[in-house]
Amino acid sequence: MTLEDYRRLCGWSRNELARQAGTDSGTVGKALRGQLISITTAHKLALAISKALDRSVQWQEIDGLKVKL
Repeated sequence: MTLEDYRRLCGWSRNELARQAGTDSGTVGKALRGQLISITTAHKLALAISKALDRSVQWQEIDGLKVKL
């Protein structure tokens, strides 16, 4: 599943995904467009999704997420 798929599954807008992950909407936009993001941001996104879905989602499981290691 892509980040967009997870965002929709959680019922969140892009701004809400950013809020839940503790990051800004511009960074979320970059991630959704497949642009490079930091590993810290990737962890924050995965953690927010995990909490919302009440199951573990690792950033490596998010298809299309490009992470600067």
